[in-house]
Amino acid sequence: MKIGKLCVFCGSGMGRKAEYAAAAEALGRVLAENGIELVYGGGSVGLMGTVARAALRHGGKVTGIIPQSLADREVAFNELENLKIVGSMHERKAAMIKLADAFVALPGGIGTLEEFFEVLTWTQLGIHSKPCALLNVRGYYDRLLQFLDHTAAERFIEKEHRKMLIVERSPSRLLKSLAAFRPPRKDKAAWALKESRTLERWD
Repeated sequence: MKIGKLCVFCGSGMGRKAEYAAAAEALGRVLAENGIELVYGGGSVGLMGTVARAALRHGGKVTGIIPQSLADREVAFNELENLKIVGSMHERKAAMIKLADAFVALPGGIGTLEEFFEVLTWTQLGIHSKPCALLNVRGYYDRLLQFLDHTAAERFIEKEHRKMLIVERSPSRLLKSLAAFRPPRKDKAAWALKESRTLERWD
């Protein structure tokens, strides 16, 4: 599939390792070089600001979407040509999901995970068929991936849905994997119905 706009979720902090910022810088550059527009949370700080500045510095296009409450705290990237201020966090997510063709999470905290897992859930449910990926810098997401394997083993995630999550360690490989993505053959609703019928047999 063609990726024209990529939504990036990432931390508003820089993290403990220099490699996190280096990965954000590299991703911004690669997006610009491939003519892919960056869609992100509109912040000027942390990895958010890093990936946006890198994309701009290399001639890329950037759209930032930030709620008024955060813009009022002076964390908005006001130098952006295309900065959209919305009324709430929910509006921000809805706008990013609508705009983007695919989603990537760099290292980040609770907010990054919340945003990313919402769009991943929507892929699982068949609400959209857009690919979702983790840029696993220095093994940042290794323990999360182990937990997801555990949820699949315990039959809370079907194996096909577990496999739909793309994981790469370099931005260039990441873009290739996103372009090659094919959505699951069945959505969560169909799987849940099958599971409920299995439980009925056990009863």
